[in-house]
This record gives sequence, structure tokens and C-alpha cells, in this order.
Amino acid sequence: MDGVPVFEQTSTDPTLPSDLDDAAHRCLVAGFDGTRGVPDELKRLVDRGLGGVILFTRNVRDAEQVRRLTGELRAVRPDLLVGIDNEGGGIGHLVGAGAPEVPGSFALGVVDDPGLTARCADALAGHLASLGITVSYAPVADLQHHPRNPIVRTRSFGAEPALAARHLRAWIAATERRGVASCAKHFPGHGGTETDSHHGIAVDPRSYDELRADLEPFRAAVDAGVPMLMSAHVVFPALDPERPATLSRRILGDLLRHELDFDGVLVSDALEMKAIADRYGEAAGARIALAAGADQVIVAVPDLEVTLACRDAVLGALRSGVLAEERLWEAAGRVRRLAGRYAVTDGVVGGWDAGAGLEAARRAVRSRPVPSAVRGAHVVDLFPPPHPALNWGGEDLLSEVRAVDPAATGTAVAGEPADPAAVADGILRASGDAPLVVGTCDAGLHPWQERLRAALLARRPDAVRVDTGLPEGGALCSYGRGRVNLRALAEALAGG
Repeated sequence: MDGVPVFEQTSTDPTLPSDLDDAAHRCLVAGFDGTRGVPDELKRLVDRGLGGVILFTRNVRDAEQVRRLTGELRAVRPDLLVGIDNEGGGIGHLVGAGAPEVPGSFALGVVDDPGLTARCADALAGHLASLGITVSYAPVADLQHHPRNPIVRTRSFGAEPALAARHLRAWIAATERRGVASCAKHFPGHGGTETDSHHGIAVDPRSYDELRADLEPFRAAVDAGVPMLMSAHVVFPALDPERPATLSRRILGDLLRHELDFDGVLVSDALEMKAIADRYGEAAGARIALAAGADQVIVAVPDLEVTLACRDAVLGALRSGVLAEERLWEAAGRVRRLAGRYAVTDGVVGGWDAGAGLEAARRAVRSRPVPSAVRGAHVVDLFPPPHPALNWGGEDLLSEVRAVDPAATGTAVAGEPADPAAVADGILRASGDAPLVVGTCDAGLHPWQERLRAALLARRPDAVRVDTGLPEGGALCSYGRGRVNLRALAEALAGG
């Protein structure tokens, strides 16, 4: 019938055996829109075997609503995997559902207390389990060693392989004890690029010998029994000069499966990211990734037509023989084993340490000298606009300073102003004789912050400098912009 969507025309592909059709669907993870229930078209995909769904802020109103949503999803098929990005810090989608407040990984690496990292990971995983979410696309195993890397930064535990490895082990073990599947990402490492793969093709030009250090955290994760890894949309010419890791047999097969001996589920990063979508298209990306050795591909956009196009490309490749049936059986088998371990929660979730995150954030801030208390200050918070693919809960430094020092005033500047000179003049007029605090976030990546900071310091050399991203130039640093990062920084400034 004209106008009937393809997913309503048949319950299975009539040209493929029903079990192979089911296997193809197991290899897909879909995003969707809304908080009020499961769309009918998504239910039909789940009926055909869809392997998993990924939730985002757009699916979250409050905790009880999320529980109803995950319950409704599992009522369609109990072994459906329900996942979410849940790294802590400013990267997460469950603010509305009362997520535990923990700092990002870099602050945990600064503190370097794996027991405390485990307590933070346990809080995040316990909260997930209480909501019926049992796949956590975390932790980040990338090493942050390129100063101009735009996407890893404070999401990483740090630059040292051994440090990252011990915190990955702590995180993975804590998450596993909650019955939640962790997923170390982004294999074989996104920390050596100058491009964010959300926005374009990223290339890491280093030699294989230089890349080996980036593999060590992933080796540690595999040795710790991590059930999932996520691939990077990054080209590594020393490993495969043609294709990004997500689409490379050499990287997913020879390196990951054979050298690292990983037999868990390898899931792709989202296919709509421009590193894949602009060069290959999502549908071709799905087909190539599965042929290269991925077990699941994520299509995170809420438009299910994109997911259907990816599904149809996979089914077409099976019919034509371009994608081997044996490869799909292998991938679907891994997904089914994962679902057997993690798809269904046991319904009993114990409490967690709600104070672990603030303890970690405080210890990170106080890992370097803290200036004398600055009360009644005018606080300037300069930071880039929120990343379009990652949640931003509206955190700002001024709000956290005023929570501990109500006399404080301030100015938040989120993104490059049209008239920086006028902004600087306005800040200096508003601050008057009050102490001035000037905060930046990764100013080295955002020259407008450097210029505005320099204009302020030229006229107020007594100003206190703080950083809310990676440390720069000896300023007091929070090592991240999660709410607890900023609260700990605020306490240090106000002498609390």
C-alpha cells in the first residue's frame, strides 16, 4: 500500500530465514525520541530482534519516568539491552533523573585513588540499575596526551598508561558488581587527534610504536573482563591507511580480536558522526563496520528512518553475499551472550555512596596549592558552548560560588562574544572594587578566552585565575566542569 512505512510491510524479510533476520537486528542499537513511551515503530523493530536501545537526555524527565520507559521496553522483549552514556562529570544524560554527582575521569586520575574511583563508578552503576539501565557506555580508556585534542580531555583518566589502566580496572570491577555492563572506549584510542570525530574525519599520524602506549589501557580493560569495547572513528595510517578503526578489519580483527584476544561485544561509536556519515553514509557504515568485525552499530539519532536504512543495508548485503552470514551469526551470538548476562535486572538495588563524587572533586582541587579565601568576589566564567552530542546540565561556576558565598557576583560567558571589548568593559564596571576571579575552560583551544582573559588581567593584575578544563599556566584547577568539580573549586576559592 502507498504510504505504508517499510517496517509495517512485513514482520521479517521474506528473502531471508527468520533467524538470520533476527540476527541482523541484534546487531543494531537505536536511539529514539520522547519520554512518554515507546514509539510503535520502535516496538516493531524490537519484535524483529533489535539488539539494544540507547537513551539520551531527550528520553529523560525524571527517575520514575525512566523506570516506566525501561519497563515498557523490556515488556516488548525481555532480553533487549538498554544503554546510555554515563561517564560522570559533565558527560551524562540523567541529571533529570537524579544522577549521582561525580567528577569526570581526569579528576579521578589526579587524585589517583582507585578505591575512590570504584566508589564513584559504583554510585553511577547503582543508579543505572535502579532505573532499569544495564549497559553503560563508559569508562573512557583514551589517553589525553595531545594538547589540542578537542574531544577527550577531562573525559580521560590522564596521559599515563599505567594510571589509566588501574582506574579502568577499578571502574570496570565496580560496575560489574552492580550487574551493569561497562564499555571501554574508544578503541584503539582517540587521544592523539586534533579533530573531534563528531565533526569530521580524525587522523592519528603516529607510528605503531608510538601507538602501543595507547593500547595499554584497553589491554587492562580486556584483562579485567570488560564485556564491551567501543571503536573510534579515527584513521590510524600506521595500522590501516584507508579506513577509520570502526570500519577496519586490520584494527578490529588483527589487533583487537587476535592481539588483544577480546571476545566480548565490539560496538561502534554512533554512525551519524560526521567521520562516518559524511564520507561513507550511515547505511554503508553499518554494513562495512559489521563486515570488519563490529558486533553492534549504534544509530543514535532519534529518526528511526536512519536506523531502518542501516538495517536495510545490512539485509541487502546478506542477500547479495557481500556480508557473510557467518560474520552475522558470530556478532549476534556475542550480543545474545551479553544480553544473557545483563539485559534483565534482578530488581534489588542497594544504596551507594552519594558523597564519593564531591570527596573526589575536593581532593583533586586541593592537589595543588589553594589561594587565600576570596570572599565577595566577582566571578567571571568563560567556557565554550556545550557539545551538541554530549549532555550539559547547565552547570556554571558562579552558581556554585554563590552557593557557598552568597555575596559573590559574576558573569558567565558561554561562547565567543560578538564584542569582547564591550564584555570586558562591562565585567570591570560590574566588579567595581570587589576581588576578581577569572575562570577559563581549555583556553588554549578557544583563543577568544585567552584574549578576554588577557584584557581583564591587563587592567586587574590582582585577579585570581582558575581553570575548569585541563590545567593551564599554574591556575587553580577543577579538572572538569561537572557540578561537583565546580562546587569543589568554589569551596576552595571561598575558603569553605
